[in-house]
Amino acid sequence: MKSRRPWVVGVSGASGTPYAAAVLRGLLAAGESVDLVVSRASRLTLLDETGISFRDAHWREDLAAWLARGADGRPDAFDVADALDDVRYWAAGDLAAGPSSGSYPAKGMLVVPASTAAVAGVALGLSKDLLQRTASVTLKERRPLVVAVRETPLNGQTLKHMVALDEAGAVVLPASPAFYAGATHIQDLVDFVAGRVLDAAGVPHRLYRRWEGELGGATPRSH
Repeated sequence: MKSRRPWVVGVSGASGTPYAAAVLRGLLAAGESVDLVVSRASRLTLLDETGISFRDAHWREDLAAWLARGADGRPDAFDVADALDDVRYWAAGDLAAGPSSGSYPAKGMLVVPASTAAVAGVALGLSKDLLQRTASVTLKERRPLVVAVRETPLNGQTLKHMVALDEAGAVVLPASPAFYAGATHIQDLVDFVAGRVLDAAGVPHRLYRRWEGELGGATPRSH
């Protein structure tokens, strides 16, 4: 029997819950197993940005509603009904959860979006919740850690924390959309960032048009 080796996705309280949804959809579309950690602060952001209340006792139902929602707010933009079979959810306060241990067979961790508080906690090696603890475990086990920072402007202390994460082996990936891929919709910009997160993790996807060295390739052409 094939052993399960998931990617852990940690969602912090920064604005940008559509980024997390796009990353989760991308992982599931690639056939990856996912362990999900949703911080307490991110529940408030998710409620504010989508109107969805994320509840421990009803996490599957709430996750399905979240992943089906487009970045433009349309509630039925994606069909995810059959995509959640290999998702496991861990409460943020459960410091005895599987991913809290280095012996747990995870592939790595993606923190998206990452607030400055999450960046600081991971850089300083804190373990105030399961998200921070799992990120610290990921670093000590030399597994891939991608931190998608979603704050602006950045002060000097946060920049120092980001350098510390880079030096520890993490990929610090600002949630910075590009326009060369020919974005025509808010979802395109979200998918670009999600695609770069998956690129950093080595997970194949088709979320954005890649640069091919041709100027004007993103410009719509008349027929």
